[in-house]
Amino acid sequence: MYANAINVKTLVIAAAVAVLLARGAAGIAYANGGDSEEQLTGPETQKAKSAAIEAVGGGTVTEVERDDGDGTGAFEVEVTRDDGSQLEVHLDGDYNVVGQVPDEDGTNDKDRSNDD
Repeated sequence: MYANAINVKTLVIAAAVAVLLARGAAGIAYANGGDSEEQLTGPETQKAKSAAIEAVGGGTVTEVERDDGDGTGAFEVEVTRDDGSQLEVHLDGDYNVVGQVPDEDGTNDKDRSNDD
C-alpha cells in the first residue's frame, strides 16, 4: 500500500511538471511569434521588395511584412543598404512609398530576426 501511495504521488508530481513545462513553452512561442505583423510570401512580396529597393536606391531586402498599424502604409519592407545601414520602407496597397525610417532593429541585429 505504501508503494502505491509513492507511485501515485510521483505520477501527480510528474503531471504537474509536464503542465508547467508546456505552459512555459507556449509562453515562449507566443513571445517570439505573437507579433501583430504578418510575414508575406508570393507575388505581393516580390512587388513590395522591388518597390522598396527602387525607393532606397539598392540594397537587400531582409524582411517583408504587413504593416502592424503603427506605420502609415500597408507593407513594411526592411532593406539593408550596401553601406550596412537599414531602412524600413512603408508602402501603400498599390506599392507606392508612403514613408521611410531607419530600421528599429538597427545594424546590430546580427540574426536578422524580428525583435519588435
